[in-house]
Amino acid sequence: SPEQYNVTSYGTTIVAIVTLEVFAGMWINAFLICVLCIGWIKKKTLNSNEKILLLLGCSRFCSLCISWIYAFLSNIYPYCLLLLPVLPLLQGAYTVFNCSNLWVSACLCGFYCIKIANFRNRFFIYLKVKIDRMVPWLLLGSVIFSLIIGILFYNTIDKAVCKNLNFTCLGNFWKPTIRIDEHFYSVHFLTGFLHTTSFMAVIFSAVFLLFSLWSHKCKMQKKSMKDLSMEAHIKAMKSVLSFFIMYSINFTSFILTLVFSTKYENHLIFIFQLIQHAYPGVHSLFLIFSNPKLEKTLFRILSCVKCKFCMR
Repeated sequence: SPEQYNVTSYGTTIVAIVTLEVFAGMWINAFLICVLCIGWIKKKTLNSNEKILLLLGCSRFCSLCISWIYAFLSNIYPYCLLLLPVLPLLQGAYTVFNCSNLWVSACLCGFYCIKIANFRNRFFIYLKVKIDRMVPWLLLGSVIFSLIIGILFYNTIDKAVCKNLNFTCLGNFWKPTIRIDEHFYSVHFLTGFLHTTSFMAVIFSAVFLLFSLWSHKCKMQKKSMKDLSMEAHIKAMKSVLSFFIMYSINFTSFILTLVFSTKYENHLIFIFQLIQHAYPGVHSLFLIFSNPKLEKTLFRILSCVKCKFCMR
């Protein structure tokens, strides 16, 4: 029928757009993971910054992969989601990797702040000395916490789907009806709380770094001196501010997605989700360009690819 054709065409368009965004982000994060793993094999070790970037790249790669699977099934084969383990499993797995992405991103901003900022507070000095030892434990804690949240999401969504999924036989098709109830509102509240908490960590890191940069600049101007730490401050500040801007856009899109999902505004939700799908790839690309080693490797690979195409 014309209605079915329009729905199928719209779903195909959505999948095509999401595929372009997701696969670009997956390639960017795959490059990040491969370069760091190769360096790990060669040096037999990773510094704290590389450990955070490696886990961040893995989390984003997996979350993008699962989000593409969900977009593909929900728009092309929606009835596959009616199999009870499928929807809770996809949502639970996505929650694990997305939550890990949020907390590891916050750890990265906090790491930049503690490493670069200059404060004479005893607690801050203690953190600066111990931060390299703390990073593995912070990353392990982020993974364990993400797994716990993912299990909670799986159980909550599984119960909600089992309670609210009603089937109406229409010829050879099944029409699902899922109502938003107290189960999904609790899930929305929890996801909003997680995003807000990590966002606050990013805000505090940016504010502390900005204050440290301003005070350090004033001291250098009084002494009429230039310091290498000033350049480190500026580079770290650019990284944190860029992440803050991108995270603010992503956070706003996420909150609006939660708001409009209760009103079934599918077109608006799709626009906001496009922004969320673009964020992991764009920010990872910026992290690559802000790291001289990763940037040099990327340009070397691109130059080799360009030479091969020219030879053809």
